[in-house]
Amino acid sequence: MTISSPCSVDVVLPCLDEALALPWVLGRIPPGWRAIVVDNGSRDGSAELARSLGATVVAEPRRGFGAACHAGLSTATAELVCFLDCDGSLDPAQLPRVVGPVADGTADLVLGRRRPVTAGAWPAHARFANAVLARRLRARTGAPLHDLGPMRAARRERLLALGLGDRRSGYPLEMVLAASAAGMRITETPVDYLPRAGRSKVTGTVRGTRQAVRDMRAVLAAPAPTLLVIAKAPVPGRVKTRLTPPWTPQQAAVLAQAALTDTLETLTTVPAGRRLLVLDGEPGAWLPPGWQVVPQACGGLDERLAAAFAQAARLAPTAPALLVGMDTPQLTAPMLAEPLAAVRRAGVDAWYGPATDGGFWALGLARPTAQLARRLLLGVPMSSADTGATLLGRLAEAGLTVAHLPALTDVDTARDAREVASAVPHGRFAACLHALDRTPEVAG
Repeated sequence: MTISSPCSVDVVLPCLDEALALPWVLGRIPPGWRAIVVDNGSRDGSAELARSLGATVVAEPRRGFGAACHAGLSTATAELVCFLDCDGSLDPAQLPRVVGPVADGTADLVLGRRRPVTAGAWPAHARFANAVLARRLRARTGAPLHDLGPMRAARRERLLALGLGDRRSGYPLEMVLAASAAGMRITETPVDYLPRAGRSKVTGTVRGTRQAVRDMRAVLAAPAPTLLVIAKAPVPGRVKTRLTPPWTPQQAAVLAQAALTDTLETLTTVPAGRRLLVLDGEPGAWLPPGWQVVPQACGGLDERLAAAFAQAARLAPTAPALLVGMDTPQLTAPMLAEPLAAVRRAGVDAWYGPATDGGFWALGLARPTAQLARRLLLGVPMSSADTGATLLGRLAEAGLTVAHLPALTDVDTARDAREVASAVPHGRFAACLHALDRTPEVAG
């Protein structure tokens, strides 16, 4: 496989006392690819050695395989990112095998399926634990995986959108589960598995394997969240009426459709068990795949929001549910994926996203029920400067621990629209607004 540009692939190498293996590992990185060695507290000079051999070295003081991997991912700038153990058990010269399907667009996440080249390369206890977890993973995701190996590749932006939160041994499993829940195509390809150089810190020991299994079981136990978007179909005269003037009802509907489409496409990349569009009206060609459309209930907005949570609770009673509106096209996947990651949910009962106008753009419940939703939402004055404060008061009265999301601006007025478009100038919403601004009869 040929990669077009010299720095189009970054290789993340978590490292803890791997000076013995580093020269061989770094010497076999494909030409033009960048090695990012993440030093996780080495005492054997690994960091200095890696730097002298031309690698980019990042220090990650928090101990943990996931912490090192994520520090490398955060440092990476290439379009394609690989992960590889730094102990010499996997041959970096075989990385093109896992990168190839991602580069040519036939897969989104590729794992190397380890094939031992000697009898002692893969300890029996680690191989057995891997087989058990892989079987559970196939049942959970449907992905044709037989190994949770550390050699893997994906596009950087897709991985960042997953909001991976585990910083211990559960990170590799969380990556696969989150990728599946985000609709990524996952596959594997065979790679050689060699005896590692030096002493194993994790799965090469019985104690390390037990810890890895505990971490991974915790990740497996967390259900993927239900994501909800409450929206009106973008019909002229029924949506974004405060945008008229300066725009016509038809133009306001075009802007509403752009905002809704941006929101749905962003949330399509967030790991979720279900995605529900709670819609007033009929869906159109703007609806992306993977969304279930359910009609809005009757009544005021407070009643419709409560009914949406009740619907989510019926469909997935053990899963968290988080609802957003159609008015924040500047929303990014990590804004929701990171706080909803399994390990970051501990101790959180609700998520709250404040809007700059005093309302809220997001509300999530860790254990949604129809009764709780009605208790929190019924009677809250909507579309007022006191909406958010009243809801926060209800959450406090219910004794819920709330995780706060970033404040965002709802697109209600022309001024809001321009502010949001400037924040995300490359989105569909911004392109639509700029096109309308070029229309002679529209005045800013």
